Order: sequence, then C-alpha cells, then structure tokens
Amino acid sequence: MAISHSFASLYLSLALFCMTHVLASPILPRQAGLPSLTPSQISAFRPFTFYASAAYCRPAQLSSWTCGKNCQANPSFQPIAAGGDGNDIQFWMPLLTDADFILDELDTRLFPGLPEGIKVHNGFGEAHAETAADVLAAVRKAISQSGLRQVTVVGHSLALLNGVFLPLNLNIPNVQVRTVTYGMPRVGNKAFATYVDQNVRIDRVTNQDDFVPILPGRFLGFRHSQGEKHIQADLSWLACPGGDNTDKRCSVGDVKNIFRGSLDDHSGQ
Repeated sequence: MAISHSFASLYLSLALFCMTHVLASPILPRQAGLPSLTPSQISAFRPFTFYASAAYCRPAQLSSWTCGKNCQANPSFQPIAAGGDGNDIQFWMPLLTDADFILDELDTRLFPGLPEGIKVHNGFGEAHAETAADVLAAVRKAISQSGLRQVTVVGHSLALLNGVFLPLNLNIPNVQVRTVTYGMPRVGNKAFATYVDQNVRIDRVTNQDDFVPILPGRFLGFRHSQGEKHIQADLSWLACPGGDNTDKRCSVGDVKNIFRGSLDDHSGQ
C-alpha cells in the first residue's frame, strides 16, 4: 500500500501497545550483522501503515472513518477528533517553511523542565506549538472516554510534530506512549535525540532510498534518535542500532545525499 505523495502530514492513532526502555543514540559505523525483523514482526507494522496513509484524507472523512481502503484496513477504529481549518492549518498541522534550518529551544510552556541544551528545528517547534493544545485536548478526551492507558502515535514524514513531541508533553500519569513514524526527518540536536531516547519508545521506519530521513543534515547539528527499522531493496527489514547509523544497510549509510535518494521511496510506492 502506498503512502500519499504529500510531504507534510500527520495522523494520530490510539491503540493498545506496551512501552519499553530505550537508551542513548551514538552514531555507529558499519556492523557485521544487523538484526532482521521476522515476518510476524513486519506484519505487526501493517495497521500503522494504513493509519499513517489515512492521515492524508480530509478531516471530515477521518471523523466518519470513510477514507476508503486506508480506513477499511482498520475497520474497528473509532475516531475521536480530526483537526485542521482547511487553510493555514492542514490536518492539525500548520503549513511549514522547510527551508528554516535553525536550531532553537522548545516552548517551555509546553515542555516544562527540559534539560538545558535541547534544541529543535525552529519550523517544526513553532508548527507544533500552533496545534499542541487542540491535539493534547483530543488525546486526553480519547483516553478519558476509552479508558485505555496506552497511546500509539502514528505518522508519515513530518509526523514528528506529534510523533516525537506529544509523548514529551502529554504528562498524564500511568499512560504509556509508543511512536511509529515513516520517513521521518531529523528533528533536533544531539541533546534532543538523547532526551527522546530516554523518554520515548519510538520505531522509525525508513524505506530503502528515501532521502527525507537524512534531512536536515548532520553538518547543521541535527541528529536522529534511536529506533530505526530500515526496509531493504528485497523488502526485508533490518533493525539499525543507534541514531544515525552509517552502515550501508541503514538509511544514513544507504542514502549518502539527496541526489542519490528517491521521492517514490518516501511516498511508499
């Protein structure tokens, strides 16, 4: 199933999953053996893939869960809310200027008590701040109505706006959060990546020669968190330890620069 071509989109999904502990994310060179995911482990990501793709539907379609095959793939899902005003804020995500590559501090009102030195892409941080209150309210409502204590945040590409930030500012006791992203770019500096590793259970799925995960560049001070699952040309999946793993079987080592990347691989074709 292909994910839509639109570069900037997000989807929020609630599901029942458990949380595990993650560690810091050094940059690792090529390793002799990388863990392979089993067919059953790969299959477990399939529902999330459809959720991520459904995010490209209009909010009205999401609210009624009538977005075609992407909704039909998870027929028992019950939407709580869908956002966006159809103008500056699309699908609960403001339009971004992706050329802004400035590392800046997060809004302390949304992220109180963050350690010093943590910085993120200023465009990502500002866009998240514009919709954070509405998204958090919807998540709290869903948790209250469902009684569930586990949240899975799912998204494609710029899903980082909630996929990474939401678990850090949800602040609801006894609620476990898992994040599954597809084709996610780098979000912040090394300090931010380390903080995410220590506080968020994240699976970063990267597809073959998709160039978006190598952006913004490391030379600008950006780093990835852990959790990469890289899809190979033969459609097998490998778990890549660390953050920016330079093994050629992982995203950073596989796609040396954007000219060697593929937009089709980013869209999931």
